Amino acid sequence: MSVKELLQSGTIELEQAGVVEACNDARILLENCLGKSRTELFLSADSAVKSDKQVQYRQLIARRKLREPVAYILGQCEFWSLPFYVTPDVLIPRPETEFLLDRVLSLTKGENIASGKILDLCCGSGVIAIVLAKETGERIVALDISTGALHVAKRNAHYNDAVSEIDFVQADLFSGLLMKREFSLIVSNPPYVSRFDVDNTLEPEVASFEPHLALDGGDQGLEVIQKIRYMLPLVLKPGGEVYIEIGADQGADVVALFREKVKNQPQFEMVEILLDYAGRNRVLHGVLSR
Repeated sequence: MSVKELLQSGTIELEQAGVVEACNDARILLENCLGKSRTELFLSADSAVKSDKQVQYRQLIARRKLREPVAYILGQCEFWSLPFYVTPDVLIPRPETEFLLDRVLSLTKGENIASGKILDLCCGSGVIAIVLAKETGERIVALDISTGALHVAKRNAHYNDAVSEIDFVQADLFSGLLMKREFSLIVSNPPYVSRFDVDNTLEPEVASFEPHLALDGGDQGLEVIQKIRYMLPLVLKPGGEVYIEIGADQGADVVALFREKVKNQPQFEMVEILLDYAGRNRVLHGVLSR
């Protein structure tokens, strides 16, 4: 079969399996299989494909037909124009998290970049910590409860030459940290999907392959965010900032949670929801009172 015929065949198989971006996924898998760029694949459209490569490609298509995400099949993805390893131990990095980082780097006060520690809470694959380390030049603490996730994050730090700028901690939220108000900036992409949605409404690529530990935010999706909110004043410096990725339907509830007055704790002097490029609630931004 030629490159063009093999690509057409793979695309048809994925379309019949209900894969939304069948053409794009079939192309990416063939590029990886043949070791060619998109342009090289196009220029070699009429070239014959060796039988062993055809077999390898069919195996990749078979995995995608079962709705395994392309990033897991290939073991890698791009985020912030950087390469990252991914495994089923971590969520596949998404554009929503690039938006989170864009807002952090655009809005954070300069004094909060350099005046205290920076924490990536629920670090997963390490994309937030690595981007922050590279963009700010500051040292980052990256924390996650999952051994598997931390293994991937450390591998990514080595891969992106950021390992010397990141301290990795395994813990359940803040339990592995000293309860000292030493962080000037905390960024988090915590589990925020409701348990009902995790069990019933997610796409097969997410529900069957991505780690539920990193998705399941409890009955309303706010369980982990609530725990974070009540512990933040114990670790965040006066005037320190927090950015948390949230679900598109959670803005009002999260604002109410962060504006709630807690006895014997400093309050958040500023709480806002940042809308993503589609106009949806996406990021909670809070500033602790001084």
